[in-house]
Amino acid sequence: MAGIFLLPALVLLGALVVYPIGYSVYRSLFDASGDGFVGLDNYREMFSDDATMTAIKNNIVWVIVAPSVATALGLIFAVLTERVRWGTAFKLVVFMPMAISMLAAGIIFRLVYEADPDRGVANAIWVSVHDTFKESPPFPGAHPRPNAGLTESSNGSFTTDATAKAGTPVSLPLVAAKRDDVSGAQDAKAAKPEAGKVTGTVWFDFTKGDRGQHNVLDKGEKALADIKIEAVKDGKVVATTTSRADGTYTLPAKADGAELRLPAWNFGQPYNGVDWLGPSLVTPAIIGSYVWIWAGFAMVLIAAGLAGVPRELLEAARMDGANEWQVFRRVTVPLLAPVLSVVVVTLMINVLKIFDLVYIIAPQTSQDEANVLALQLYQSSFGTDVNQGLGSAIAVFLLVFVAPVMFFNIRRIRRERRR
Repeated sequence: MAGIFLLPALVLLGALVVYPIGYSVYRSLFDASGDGFVGLDNYREMFSDDATMTAIKNNIVWVIVAPSVATALGLIFAVLTERVRWGTAFKLVVFMPMAISMLAAGIIFRLVYEADPDRGVANAIWVSVHDTFKESPPFPGAHPRPNAGLTESSNGSFTTDATAKAGTPVSLPLVAAKRDDVSGAQDAKAAKPEAGKVTGTVWFDFTKGDRGQHNVLDKGEKALADIKIEAVKDGKVVATTTSRADGTYTLPAKADGAELRLPAWNFGQPYNGVDWLGPSLVTPAIIGSYVWIWAGFAMVLIAAGLAGVPRELLEAARMDGANEWQVFRRVTVPLLAPVLSVVVVTLMINVLKIFDLVYIIAPQTSQDEANVLALQLYQSSFGTDVNQGLGSAIAVFLLVFVAPVMFFNIRRIRRERRR
């Protein structure tokens, strides 16, 4: 009688689990066409293929890093929000990403990691922090005209051909500054000679329609402020200054007889952040998006376990003189060990089959560096060079990879039932 009730479940189990596993093992022993028996050749090819080996290495990184970080953050969030009034609201916000599909999360983080700071949130924050502590070049790409009396050095700086003389203003005209950098600038002002000092003007030597004279300060031409100017004698910098809002500058008497140099920093490209999806950072970046999604899951499970921790034990530890860190490390964490193991094992199984986040977030240029086994399986089975024999071999290997974690989880469940 019991067999009748079990029959539908057994049929579904056989059709959805046993048969696909058996057929994958069988198919892995044949070539791409499925007609020629090749034995273990697909497995040999799998371990000799650079893409597959990269995928295996990345999967190992995923298994170690992603569950550990997500569980640690979940534990921290659960403990810290236990005593605050707005803890429930915070938990709701942290758990909300679980309601988003992996596809949607991948699209969100593809935009977050956009290289352009004007579009990508990560680089917008990173550039803002960088620019807070380090000054940005004022006029990227600007340079003098060929006949302006300034010679470019190999390091990108520009030096005057003639030496400066005190009391004689030195003009430093530049072109090719970006419109946005000069649109709000003041009109340039001709510097007045000062006894015993070297003066001059730095300006954008361009008028609409290019109707002005070259290397001459025409009416309405814009000043270039914050340009660094160095006075150089015998290869040594003897004085430095910065141009004012009206483009004028003043150097002390020791600049008399020196060459004036505009350092390359003035014209360097601004800091545009980090290439989050480049070959070196693409895997950590994708793991970060995974943690954003699953830290809430870890937090909720750990918070549920934390609610069952006897408060008397925590109070007894405090009465014995333990500080909060000691209570957390020596009492709370050991009591939460069963819950933490559940979270870690669940996340390990989950990351072993990660596919969609990598497929969506990693650009084509760095997808090989971000490759994982599930993605390699898909590419081998349905990509450009279709080889379902090799894809089946990868699927079997992935099953073997997951099996130890699953067996550990099953044993843990059985031990808990015996208690």
